[in-house]
Amino acid sequence: MEQLTQRFLAWLWPETLPESPAQRVPILIARYVFALLRELWTGELGLRATGLVYTTMLSMVPLLALSFSVLKGFGFHRQLEPLLLSFLQPLGPRAEELTTNIIGFVDNVSGSTLASVSLGLLLFTALSMAQRVEDSFNFVWRVDRPRNFTRRFSEYLSVMLVGPLIMAIAMGLTASVASTAVVERLQRIDPFGSLLVTLGQSIPYLLVIGAFSFLYAFVPNTTVRVRSALFGGLLAGMSWAATGEIFAEFVAGASRTEAIYSGFAIVLVAMMWLYISWIILLLGAQFVFYHQNPEYLALSHRTPGTSNELRERLAMSSMLLVARDFDQPGHGWREQSLAARIGVPRHQLEPIITMLTDAGLLAATTEQRLVPAKALQRITLAEILHVVRGTTPGRHCAVPVTWNSTIESVNQRINDAILGAVAEQTLADLVAEEAAREQSLKSTA
Repeated sequence: MEQLTQRFLAWLWPETLPESPAQRVPILIARYVFALLRELWTGELGLRATGLVYTTMLSMVPLLALSFSVLKGFGFHRQLEPLLLSFLQPLGPRAEELTTNIIGFVDNVSGSTLASVSLGLLLFTALSMAQRVEDSFNFVWRVDRPRNFTRRFSEYLSVMLVGPLIMAIAMGLTASVASTAVVERLQRIDPFGSLLVTLGQSIPYLLVIGAFSFLYAFVPNTTVRVRSALFGGLLAGMSWAATGEIFAEFVAGASRTEAIYSGFAIVLVAMMWLYISWIILLLGAQFVFYHQNPEYLALSHRTPGTSNELRERLAMSSMLLVARDFDQPGHGWREQSLAARIGVPRHQLEPIITMLTDAGLLAATTEQRLVPAKALQRITLAEILHVVRGTTPGRHCAVPVTWNSTIESVNQRINDAILGAVAEQTLADLVAEEAAREQSLKSTA
């Protein structure tokens, strides 16, 4: 079995990819499938999907109530029920019953609670749901910093209020266009009639694909390429639609479930469908991440360790490049381009950049370009080394350790030797040294 696994991995990641598309494409597809199954097997995505099911059950009515209040103001509140029904369609004959019950709850909340001081509680519940989704997407994208409270409140509240309105308008316009005399005449003429019917049946799925793509591009607190988000939305939307058909068949044939659980059967089935939907959404987000960062395909979520020497070299190289080029017009390094320039995978550089940023040596602009956080003359090379070696003054271990005196003496000599090697040299001195070396090479050439 182990030999078979090794042969499979050797086929999956050869030293060089075959030039023939017939051989290269299956390998690339297999890499994505393998990586997604690996992430699903580790269990973290499943745990997060389970947590999101619980949060969704608590937040569904407040979220729909907020959307309902906005839609009602624009006269589109009647479109809320078809939207919800289309999402719950895989539940089979119970979908209409559950939709009616949820809409009843929403009517009660919209009519009484939204007009009282409990509006704050509804906002809190809805925003908590958005935060949980962002945390899950940030986990997929290896992002440690979520949006701050101000951004989260303004951006997510806007999406929760405007998003359902846009979808309701789209469905309303589609229904209006479909009922016009011209379209009705075209429906009687083949092949236009068949095309229009197919297009009408595809619109809900296109809306789902568009919604998924928007979530993949908007929710993570990082820059997501539109192309990757669209690919992920297409894959997740098609998977969601296909899974919905299979799940509907399962529900229709699972008559024993209703006999055993009685009135709880609809709740159980709804929770199962919510879990499957969240798994598909998170796997789609994982695909978007891998599509934008294919170098991670061979790695699990646990990044392999980096030697102390490599960490020091990465820190010094990053600080030198950023300090040398940050003030040039139209330039400035981002993490991805910086990793490519140094010649290391991005996942090895990211924790170094995070440490340098947390230590106040680097800062990121609104365009996510890295700049020195203070004057180059005030950044010493010893300070850079202290950050990545974990010996920054004022930072201590969580658990105090009493070291052996001999070990303490050796460690002190090592630190003194490092400090002696860089002395009082600053980052400005390093940039000047680099410029002098380049000038010397030019004059020699």
